Amino acid sequence: MREMINMVMVLTVLTAVSGFLLSAVQSGTQIRIEEQILKFQKAPAIAEIFPEDTISNDPLKERFNIEKDDLTLQVFPAKLEDGSDAIAFETKGKGGYGGDIGLMVGINMSTDQVVAVRVTTHAETPGLGSQVKDSTEFVSQFDELSMDSNFALKSENGIIDSISGATITARAVTLAAIEAQNLYKALKPEIEQQIQ
Repeated sequence: MREMINMVMVLTVLTAVSGFLLSAVQSGTQIRIEEQILKFQKAPAIAEIFPEDTISNDPLKERFNIEKDDLTLQVFPAKLEDGSDAIAFETKGKGGYGGDIGLMVGINMSTDQVVAVRVTTHAETPGLGSQVKDSTEFVSQFDELSMDSNFALKSENGIIDSISGATITARAVTLAAIEAQNLYKALKPEIEQQIQ
C-alpha cells in the first residue's frame, strides 16, 4: 500500500512539473509564433492585395483587433490612392481536402467591393488544390465583386467557377469568402469606428 501511495505521489509531481513546463514553453513561444504567422503568411497576402504603390499607409503597423461577443478579428486598414478606406482580414474555409484554408480578403469600405483575395494557408494536394495559392486565376474571380454577391461555386448556384480536379478545395475557399461577407456585414460599424 505504501508503494502505491509513493507511485501516486511521484506521478502527481511529474505531471505537475510537466504541465508547468508545457505551459511555460507555450506562453514563451506564443508571441514568436504570432510574429512568424504575420511575417510569412499574412504580410505577403496583404502586400499582394494592397501593393505599396496603391496605398498611403502601412496596414501591418496600423492593424487592430475587433472584439464582439466571443469573436476576435484582426483587421489591417489601408488608405487607397483615391483616399478611400479599405481593410483586409483573414477567414478560414472549413472542409478543404487537406484541412482548413486561410483566405485574406481585401475590401473597399467606400464601395463595399472586394479589392482582392489571397490564400494564406492550405495543406492541399500539390499541383491540384495548391493552385488556389500558386495561381491567382481562381482567386481573381472575387476581384471587384460586391460584398452582396453570391460567392458560392456555380455548381451551388453561385458565381464562382471551380477548379478542375479540385472542387473540394475551391468550395473551401468560397466558404472562407462567405464567412468574410458575414463578418464584414456584422462588424462594419465597429471597423468604421476604429478607422476614423
